[in-house]
Amino acid sequence: MGTLIVWNVISIDGFFEGDQPWDLRLHEYIWGEDLRRLSLRFGEESGLLVFGRNTYEGMAAHWPTDTGEPEIAEYMNAIPKLVASRTLTAPEWNNTEATSDPVAELTRRKQLDDRPIYVFGSANLVEALLDAGLVDELLLGIAPVILGSGTPFFATSEAARPLELLESHAVDTGGVLLRYRPARG
Repeated sequence: MGTLIVWNVISIDGFFEGDQPWDLRLHEYIWGEDLRRLSLRFGEESGLLVFGRNTYEGMAAHWPTDTGEPEIAEYMNAIPKLVASRTLTAPEWNNTEATSDPVAELTRRKQLDDRPIYVFGSANLVEALLDAGLVDELLLGIAPVILGSGTPFFATSEAARPLELLESHAVDTGGVLLRYRPARG
């Protein structure tokens, strides 16, 4: 059975983008050799990358023409991808399928492949997957910056969501990687 892992970079104050969509300047504070190696590992081990519609559109606009990280661009363009969208039915980025029912589709896909399934970004999708109990791990890169405003990664919830810490360590840029498992039961 595959493991569904959510990956995102957030600021210390919990934002995954600035005030404007795709304002990802916080990544500059954590990106370094450690995150580069982690990104390459994603490409080696992942069976599927999953995005919500907004994240998909940003990724699809960036990676096909990226020249700054050719090894990462190579796997990002080649790896199987799934975009969760009620309106996008014919995604154009290589090797991408669309689903209007990500909970059912990811439940099915977790049964088909033992490799990890990574959800990149996609706050609204992550919320739905957490609600459905499909998230096996949260892997968060905490950028050493306080943005002050932006889009929070986790929506306000009516109930607490306890997490179990699996791993934590500092990266070469002063950020921290935190790996959690949602508490069950």
